[in-house]
Amino acid sequence: MERLVRFELIGLEFAFYTGAPEEEVEEIIALVTDLVQENSSSGTKGSVAVGKVAVLASLNIASRYVELKRDFKAYKQETEERLARLGEQISEELAEEKIISRR
Repeated sequence: MERLVRFELIGLEFAFYTGAPEEEVEEIIALVTDLVQENSSSGTKGSVAVGKVAVLASLNIASRYVELKRDFKAYKQETEERLARLGEQISEELAEEKIISRR
């Protein structure tokens, strides 16, 4: 069931509806808050500064996403290769057992 979530960031109120679990929403808001704080210089307020901070935080999130996507692709490829080798080993072992059992 969707619910309304409200939070404050850079002195602005935000609200959105979500069906995500509370823990996940809290983690997302904490991540965005941390990134915005990392990308904002102390004492900067105003629409230009807020816009720049939002863009920098978005770029940071996008960078992490691209890195995770690349890492997952490599993990998936490595796993597929391992499974193929394991399948070959199992086939070889079964073939050997079949030969031995025929004797």
